[in-house]
Amino acid sequence: MALTPSNMLPLGTLAPDFKLPDTDGNFVTLNHFPKPKGYLVMFICNHCPYVVHLKKHLAQTTSEFINQGIAVFGINSNDVANYPEDHPDKMKLDKNSFHYSFPYLFDESQAVAKAYQAACTPDFFLFDANKKLVYRGQYDKSRPKNQEPITGEDLKNAVRSVVEEKSLNIEQIPSIGCNIKWK
Repeated sequence: MALTPSNMLPLGTLAPDFKLPDTDGNFVTLNHFPKPKGYLVMFICNHCPYVVHLKKHLAQTTSEFINQGIAVFGINSNDVANYPEDHPDKMKLDKNSFHYSFPYLFDESQAVAKAYQAACTPDFFLFDANKKLVYRGQYDKSRPKNQEPITGEDLKNAVRSVVEEKSLNIEQIPSIGCNIKWK
């Protein structure tokens, strides 16, 4: 399996808006949550081993983020014709199995992934309350088979800074995982 790193979109970039269907067929936009302290946009999918490795922890951590006032979105942009494991019906099963509290959205046209310059799954983009990019990088150092514990430390530190309205003075290491399955 070839590994793909994040493209590391420039800090300060404004969050591209979107209107995507969730697993229940409802359309969700970036403004879905009223006046959040920040926005976390995650490019994830069902089948990538790097996402599978994090799913349970990610579900718990994002619930904490939401309770702290962060608007969280999971977006699947993979080509489902060639990767049927990522079909919206299976996304719904995944959302229910892992109890995701964030909307899990399907980017069928892949336009949103392109707007964010997303490259891999998982790929994390954290924006402040003004929708300016303040963090893009890894969840933590854990990878399938590397024996590092899953902590979410890198992303948690970034979210803490956004919630506390402090500058991020942390190293931003690119996320790494499977490439987005482009059409």
